[in-house]
Amino acid sequence: MPEKAPRNRTLTITDAERKELLREVITLNSSCVVTDFTDRLINQDIFSCTGFLPSAFIDLLIIDPPYNLSKKFAGNTFTRKTEAVYRQWLESWLPGLKRCLKETASLYVCCDWHSSKAIQSVLEEHFKIRNRITWEREKGRGAKTNWKNCSEDIWFCTKTDDYYFNVEAVKLKRKVVAPYRHASGAPKDWQEDTAGNFRLTHPSNLWTDISIPFWSMPENTDHPTQKPEKLIAKLILASSKPGDFIFDPFAGSGTTCVVARKLGRKFSGIEIEPDYCAMAVKRLARAALDKTIQGYHEGYFWERNTLAQQKKKKVKKRESDPLFHLFT
Repeated sequence: MPEKAPRNRTLTITDAERKELLREVITLNSSCVVTDFTDRLINQDIFSCTGFLPSAFIDLLIIDPPYNLSKKFAGNTFTRKTEAVYRQWLESWLPGLKRCLKETASLYVCCDWHSSKAIQSVLEEHFKIRNRITWEREKGRGAKTNWKNCSEDIWFCTKTDDYYFNVEAVKLKRKVVAPYRHASGAPKDWQEDTAGNFRLTHPSNLWTDISIPFWSMPENTDHPTQKPEKLIAKLILASSKPGDFIFDPFAGSGTTCVVARKLGRKFSGIEIEPDYCAMAVKRLARAALDKTIQGYHEGYFWERNTLAQQKKKKVKKRESDPLFHLFT
């Protein structure tokens, strides 16, 4: 294994580790109960195990399927299909998961613009579509004859009209540059603090505060389409309660399961690639000890590039306190 640069924190797994980590994953060969796979990864093809899952156990389903692109995932390759064939592929496994949802369940389905139309049409047949989130994905190659593709979509759906959504849990804390005040001089719809002035805003369906995992971030892995923990945290906090069951049928390197553990939810996921399962298990062990999520602090999602600044100002404020140096 080549030596990493000093600041490269990308997760790595040795051959010896891989063997031990894979002892923690399971396969399903017969009908089971929820406790059989709670907080475990299922290393299996989605088609070979969905039928063994119990009915009505999922509170929140997060799906990040292969987009309709030719892409290699470790030992498997997904080949781009016609839109009609891609819809048939979606229909071959999605109805089987619908049976596993509680009546109050929500689901989010990730996609890009190539696959969005097909995914929307299939979702409309089975669920109630509530919204489409578009998030800025700053990575991506430039194009000379087209616009650079730097966004992805997430379809928000529910099984019925009875569902949970907690808007207070996903408010964004933005820096106030020119704050308004009441006639009395008191802050108007913002918080005044010596460390900075901030306003809590309602989340919209356009997200521009997400950082894609990169080599200096501890959540980064070698998975080619890894989703950011902050992105998944927004979905989980908005559409589930502590103790709810989160399920991801294309678990990849385990981001959904990792964030679910950090936020106090039950979880499970299906992943066909052993290497990605090993990554997920190692990340889950770390998540039991470190529950931090990049960009999420003290119950709020912070506007990009303001959280570090806020923390530095708080440290300086403490250092200015005469008692600070007595206890450091």
